[in-house]
Amino acid sequence: MATKRDYYEILNLERQASNEDIQRAYRKMAMKYHPDRNPGDAEAEQKFKESAEAYEVLSDSEKRARYDRYGHEGLRGTSSHNFTHMDVGDIFSMFEDIFGGGMSSGRRRAHGNQARRGYDLETSVSILLEEAATGVEKEIEFTRQDLCETCKGTGAKPGTEPVACVTCGGVGQVQQTGFGGMFRMVTTCPACAGQGKTYPHKCSACAGRGRQPRKRVLKVKVPAGIHDGQRIQVRGEGEPGEAGGPKGDLYVDVQVQAHELFSRENDDLILHMPVSFTQAALGAELDVPTLAGRTKLKIKPGTQHGEAIRLRGQGLPNLRTARVGDMVVVVIIEIPHKLSAAQEKILREYARTEDRTVLPQSHGFWDKIKARLG
Repeated sequence: MATKRDYYEILNLERQASNEDIQRAYRKMAMKYHPDRNPGDAEAEQKFKESAEAYEVLSDSEKRARYDRYGHEGLRGTSSHNFTHMDVGDIFSMFEDIFGGGMSSGRRRAHGNQARRGYDLETSVSILLEEAATGVEKEIEFTRQDLCETCKGTGAKPGTEPVACVTCGGVGQVQQTGFGGMFRMVTTCPACAGQGKTYPHKCSACAGRGRQPRKRVLKVKVPAGIHDGQRIQVRGEGEPGEAGGPKGDLYVDVQVQAHELFSRENDDLILHMPVSFTQAALGAELDVPTLAGRTKLKIKPGTQHGEAIRLRGQGLPNLRTARVGDMVVVVIIEIPHKLSAAQEKILREYARTEDRTVLPQSHGFWDKIKARLG
């Protein structure tokens, strides 16, 4: 395997370089080695691609951190482009925002009337912990840009015919140059959005945009065992594509509300259960709540404060395997704030059997103080 050069060396940067330094250095290298400026120079083309690869990694904070720590080996498995086999024009278009190309994402590039997938949408839904345990169907409402019903998405007044776009001559693409003609790139025509045609009379319903905001209501099945922050993908519920392209998807972010009794740890439920000193010392059988109702909990004699008792199968189902977790009951021993005279007498007798020193009874203590002071 060929040895790769250090990315910082390729762009002539220090390792503490800022994002602005990295962008500036890449722009300089791209200008120097662009094939249009070095026609027929295979070495210059290789350096152009090499600097693009270095910029892709160093401009991404996550990839840069992995590279700084592990070097090239740390980037294995990451989603990176193979610049060696990429066309120079495609590389330039990937980072054209740096060169003032006016477009910020390669996703927006299109060729002529090529169909393009619609944009994905996001919304959210809030559910109870009980609903996360059993699964639930929720109705959600959101707004998306749908095709105009009047013009069927063309943006034209019904009954009118399109004409060839005068900006691109009907091909849907225009050639742009930058830096005094040094760079040439082909981009989607801004006048017709790559369609190659325009409509002289606009649709009055959508003002020529071809789309209108429309409320959408649908039911989404939230699976049992879902966790707070997980997403549900609903295919085909995003915005319509262009030139007959498919719709995007809808992503529903699930928010599981905090419960007043239970907390969650993976598929287990955690319950902090208060018990009395005597229940912990002597043992007891108690009713404890669950998400489905209640169950019996056996407190063994001598149970200690903070001890965890596991109730098998009383947790939540695993989202993938459907295996049900447990409920973990953490024992919290409560000490009474006040005792009756009978309770105090019994506890003092108990303390004497332990040979433990406890505070004196209040009336005897103050009697002795008064006797001493006369």
